[in-house]
Amino acid sequence: MRLGAGLFLAYLVILALCFSYPLMQIGSMVRTAYMESAEEPLVDTANILAAYVGRDTEREKFSADELYRVFEDAQGRRIGAEIYEMRKDSVDLDVYITDAKGIVLFDSASRETIGKDFSMWRDVRRTLDGDYGARVQRDPKAPNSTAALFVAAPIRVSGKIAGVLTVIKPTKNIAAFAAVALPRIFRIGAISIAAAIVLALGMSMWVTQQVGRLTRYANDVREGRRVPFPKLAPTELRTMGAAFEKMREALAGQAYVEQYVEALTHEIKSPISAIRGAAEILEDPAVSPEQRARFLSNIQSETRRIQALVDRMLMLTELEARRTLASRNPVALGAVARTILEELEPALLKKHLVVDVQVSEDMVVPGDPLLLHLAVSNLVQNAIDFSSANGRIAVTCMRFGNSVELCIDDEGPGIPEFAHSRVFEKFFSLERPDTGKKSTGLGLNFVNEVSALHGGAAAVSNLPGRGLRARLTLPAA
Repeated sequence: MRLGAGLFLAYLVILALCFSYPLMQIGSMVRTAYMESAEEPLVDTANILAAYVGRDTEREKFSADELYRVFEDAQGRRIGAEIYEMRKDSVDLDVYITDAKGIVLFDSASRETIGKDFSMWRDVRRTLDGDYGARVQRDPKAPNSTAALFVAAPIRVSGKIAGVLTVIKPTKNIAAFAAVALPRIFRIGAISIAAAIVLALGMSMWVTQQVGRLTRYANDVREGRRVPFPKLAPTELRTMGAAFEKMREALAGQAYVEQYVEALTHEIKSPISAIRGAAEILEDPAVSPEQRARFLSNIQSETRRIQALVDRMLMLTELEARRTLASRNPVALGAVARTILEELEPALLKKHLVVDVQVSEDMVVPGDPLLLHLAVSNLVQNAIDFSSANGRIAVTCMRFGNSVELCIDDEGPGIPEFAHSRVFEKFFSLERPDTGKKSTGLGLNFVNEVSALHGGAAAVSNLPGRGLRARLTLPAA
């Protein structure tokens, strides 16, 4: 399973566990809250009515018939009250009154209950005992109907409890309020969950992106590509990536040194052996002046070869240490080619080579002028080295989309089949046709490094019939 998908699924599980229980609790708490908000004013109503009835009873002015008429008048009214999103058209409040023994003296809902014993009911019993009495009860004849809330208050006569007055309020309106509120609460919860899922998806995609950048960077480094360290957010991932980069640099540096020491030792061994052999021969007094001159010339030649090898190695080492170009300036490839041909004119004249340059002035690439000059110079020098006397070298340049391709064609023998895959290796070189000697084997490797640093590519291929084409492809300006 991918890391992003795993994080997303884990977040969904956490979300389900953390949201399901609170939403269920909120659903039950909403109804309880509405019941509490309804019970509180009923307490006030019951105590006010109980005080009124107690005062009239103490004055012997209490009349059940008059109270019945009051309730009949109130319950017969059409109120038309708009309470937020609920309309209330009639009074649904009822009251019953019992004496000190719990016998019903008045019941606004039905006269049939008068004389019955209600002392078993919690509201009556607790109130007669001096406690707060209240209960919730459904109609036993209609178990599916809404329940009613009973809130009682003591009727006091001469400071003593002489009876109980209970206010009865059906909870159907409370249920209506809850029915309106609960969908809204669940809707808000659903929106919150959806927002959390979207954020979780975004977070998992972000983490996947960060890990993906590190993975692509590691793969590019493993395949030898020259890529900069990826941009990562300031998190532990960037710290981990920086640690990997330092480890890579340390390991690469160690391997790089080992490889270069081994290669340099191997390449220098041959000229040193030649110098030692010539020096030993020169120690012989019998060596003729002509032989002495020839061996001295060999020593100088091999010394120059070692010097060129060390110089190229230093230049290539510096180039490979770069991750990116410090700056990019417009470089006209036509001007570069003509400058190089002027520098190499002695070598061209020596072999009577004709150079045909077809590079327009608008062939401009962004890059390092010095590095591009050295890279093109290496390619032209190779063409000169492998060209036969009185041959022709063609320098052309064409644009393909967003790229510029500089081609240098010669009429030399081309590359043998076995060497195609090795021409860009360090220290790999072929014998020059006219001298039979090899170069340092670092020129084409240097060209390859320069092209990669500029975001381009280098390639060589045999031409039909005879000759070689070296291509340097670079991003256009």
